[in-house]
Parts: sequence; structure tokens; C-alpha cells
Amino acid sequence: MRYDAVIVGGGSAGLSTAQALARARRRVLVVDAGQPRNRFAAAVHNVFGHDDTPPAALLAKGRAELLRYPTATIVAGEAITAEADAAGFSLALADGRTFHSRTLILAGGVRDVLPPLDGLQARWGRSVLHCPYCHGFEVAGRALGVLAGDAMGLHRALMLPDWGPTTCFLESGFEPDAEEVRKLANRGVTVERVPVVELLGTAPALDGVRLADGRCVVIEALFVGSRVELVGGLAEMLGCAQDMGPLGQHLRVDAFKQTTVPGVFAAGDAGQPMHSVPLAVASGLLAGVGAHQALISADAS
Repeated sequence: MRYDAVIVGGGSAGLSTAQALARARRRVLVVDAGQPRNRFAAAVHNVFGHDDTPPAALLAKGRAELLRYPTATIVAGEAITAEADAAGFSLALADGRTFHSRTLILAGGVRDVLPPLDGLQARWGRSVLHCPYCHGFEVAGRALGVLAGDAMGLHRALMLPDWGPTTCFLESGFEPDAEEVRKLANRGVTVERVPVVELLGTAPALDGVRLADGRCVVIEALFVGSRVELVGGLAEMLGCAQDMGPLGQHLRVDAFKQTTVPGVFAAGDAGQPMHSVPLAVASGLLAGVGAHQALISADAS
């Protein structure tokens, strides 16, 4: 059977895309590797109607909603190759299964690549965090720190005093200019130029950091800017163009999330520079509408 749409990725974006297409009564398959980006977090926030919901619970509800539609199917597996064929696209999984589709939606997201400091990964999503909007309220009033090696790090440092007393730890020889230093001082941010060499406390908790000169600074939550990479190599195999955003590369898409390859769409973090669950859901809906319109156009030709 050839599906109308195969969606690679069963996270918020992929399920949103699938729901839009299933509601249009199209044959939809979601291939889910079961590795959502936010699996390290205790809860999602800024998701209207679902604030403080564990990520796994939110996805379980989304899967159950999708499977109410008779034309929707979800399979577990890792997609490893994708290529265009005479009638659309072929997708091969690591276990040897192959699926065929008229359109293809890349919703596998991105992975976070953390700075090379031991202990960050063990605390990621709990006491080492990336987004004040996502996690700031939960650590409000505590001693907060931010690793800043670029302009985005300074941006976080300027934001964080709204949640708690903040120390900005400069890294990799990065030095803000005089105007940036003035703004940090006006926000009450302490600037520490000696590099962080160790995280203190039993993970996933954080008690503080040790600096290269031996001093220890009490910190209960540390905000870190990860670099992001696209998950898998399907976009490269298909020839989809990419753009560089503030956190890393993302796929170039139009208003309805079609990539530079006709019939291939990108939903969620893979196709946009700003990342959150609500934005992923919204982009999934747009990708679903875009793919449906492409199917209508092909049917009418």
C-alpha cells in the first residue's frame, strides 16, 4: 500500500501533522523512533491546557487521539534512508521494513549538543536547562547561573534576573563589550570571567560550580545554550536545503512547511529556528495542510 503521507517522527510536530491529514481522511503513517527531544524534562510548560504535563503523557494522549481516526497508523522504528521514486517516496527502516508514500514529512526534530563539561548531560532538563520561558518558573528565587560563550548566552543572562539572582559565567574566552557589560550590571547580573571546570552536587541536582581558580559558587540551576543538529540524515539524502539559525541549522521551508524538494515537508524543530512544543504543534498543522493541498493538486492534475 502506498500512503498519502508518511511522517518521520512521532513527537508533538509529527502527531499534529498526522492529525490534520487523518481528519482530511488521508492514509497516514507515523514512524516513531521513540526519542523525543524533551524526554529529559519533567514537564512541559507554556502549552495551553496542558501546563505541567509530563512529556510522555502528552504524547500518549496525542497518539490515542490520532488513532481514533481509521486512516492513521503509527509504527515504532528508526527511518534510515529515504529516496524519491516514480510515485513519490520510499522510506526504509533499520529493521528492514520499507514504506511508500506520495508525500513525506520530516518531523524527527533535532538533538542537543551540549558544551564539553562533565555533568551537563546527567542534569539536562532538571537542573541544567536551556530556556527560561520553559523552566524558569520552576527554579525561581534560587541562585541561577548561565554559561555564556556568545550573544545568545548574554541574552539568557539578561533575561534570568526576572526569575532569580544570576551569575553569568563567560566561557571560551568570550568577552562582552562595554555596552553589554553595562546592561548586565543594570540587570544585577554578576559576571564571572574564570571558567567553570566542575559541577557540584549529586546529579540530577546541582549545588554549585567549581571555577578554574578553585573557588566554588553556589548555583542551583544552570542555563546552557546547546547547539542543535538535525536528527538522522534523511534531509541530506533527499537534497533539502538548509539555513543557519541562532542555535544551528534547520531546513528551509515555505509558509506551509514544504522544503526545497517538492512533496517533502518539515514540521517542528527541524524546520524552524525557534523551538517549543506549541510552535512544534503549530508547524505540524501547517505541514499537514501543506501536504494535503499538494495531494489535492496532484489528484486534480
